[in-house]
Amino acid sequence: MVKVNPNQIIGDSKFNRFHLGIFIWSFIIILFDGYDLAVYGTALPIIMEEWGLSAVQAGTIASYGLFGMVFGAIIFGILADRIGRKRVIIINVLLFSLFTLLCGFANSAMTFSIYRFIAGLGLGGIMPNIAALVSDYAPRTMKIKLVSSTLVSFAIGGALAPTVGVLLIEAFGWQSVFIVAGLPLLTIPFLMKQLPESTGYLIRTGKKEQLFATLAKVSPGSTFKMTDEIEEVKLTQTKVPVAGLFKENRAISTIGFWIAFFCALLMVYGLNTWLPKLMIESGYGLNSSLGFLIGLQGGAIIGILALSNLCEKYGSKKVIIASYIAGAIALALLGFGGSTFYIFVLVAIAGAATTGSQVLIQAYVTSFYPSEMKSTGLGVASGIGRFGGMTGPILGGFLLTMALPNFMNFLVFSIVGIIAAIGLSTIADKYSASNIEARATSKNVSLLSKAE
Repeated sequence: MVKVNPNQIIGDSKFNRFHLGIFIWSFIIILFDGYDLAVYGTALPIIMEEWGLSAVQAGTIASYGLFGMVFGAIIFGILADRIGRKRVIIINVLLFSLFTLLCGFANSAMTFSIYRFIAGLGLGGIMPNIAALVSDYAPRTMKIKLVSSTLVSFAIGGALAPTVGVLLIEAFGWQSVFIVAGLPLLTIPFLMKQLPESTGYLIRTGKKEQLFATLAKVSPGSTFKMTDEIEEVKLTQTKVPVAGLFKENRAISTIGFWIAFFCALLMVYGLNTWLPKLMIESGYGLNSSLGFLIGLQGGAIIGILALSNLCEKYGSKKVIIASYIAGAIALALLGFGGSTFYIFVLVAIAGAATTGSQVLIQAYVTSFYPSEMKSTGLGVASGIGRFGGMTGPILGGFLLTMALPNFMNFLVFSIVGIIAAIGLSTIADKYSASNIEARATSKNVSLLSKAE
């Protein structure tokens, strides 16, 4: 009887049309995830004027979406390990696309807020599950690179929202940018047909035929028979899924990831909200300040692409820690001013170290936890990170009301970056699932060589 090891087949596979299909669909979904998160800020000035909203009211509406993301990241992360990632991804796309679309038809702040909260549920759950699915089927040598290349579309989507706003709002009103957000609804029939289910879920539910059909696409040169036996996969059995994140020497690393996620999203949302205002306080004009915000996103895109290659070569932990330290230094220096070009470079480094590193951390998490708890691990960490995301804009506003010297405002965000680096330094890579799997494979190959 032939034994089939799904993890080994996937790990040893070569990138092919099957992997490309997962990548393309995932890239599109995450692009609209980034678009939907940024679209509120794009339309906000006109919405405030049309509905007569105060800054406090507008900020409260923004918080509803973030609250939804907190619950969505945790709920759908855990749910995916139970009902399958494919189903959860489709549910998430339906939620964030439909209810962001409906925001364009809202006639009151209350209705808009309800739609934004429900859309937030889908937005919070989509990225962790997409990252986990891409990681599930990525060849062993391309895991970090493929996940990072997929998630880079988040920053592209964030830059796309204001671009669409410039093109459409003047002619068609603020509602138009929300209507565009409904386009992913058209992809759902294709996602249902073309997205694969995770191998861990197929094994647990006994869907052997579907598993073999998927593995045949992963490794076209392999053949499988229903009489073949699936090699036993060790699953973590626990009544509370989250508890598994603290077992098998993972407790300290799990807490380290949570600290890093909290600090990372605090910096991402804090800087995206307050960077233009902080730069104005430093004496720059409005146009220059908005240009710096574009530089922040551009730095994130370049950072993801460049740092993902370094992660493959030197390991995620070392590279991301170095990135946060570099970002902390850049943020500290921003408060002292300088030439426009010099500040633009510092802002780009900060973008790479905040949004860029946050994407890389997610890829790191997917390689750390075993397949059966990747969605849970990433979902819970993302949920905790969302609390940092809510703290960032509040912290920035609090600092500005204190009328501190401007370099102090940047210094606070710089310190947060150092804390993120410290959190990452506690992660024990020797207990990483990908490293354990690699050592086991190497051992088996060694034993086979000796036997021959």
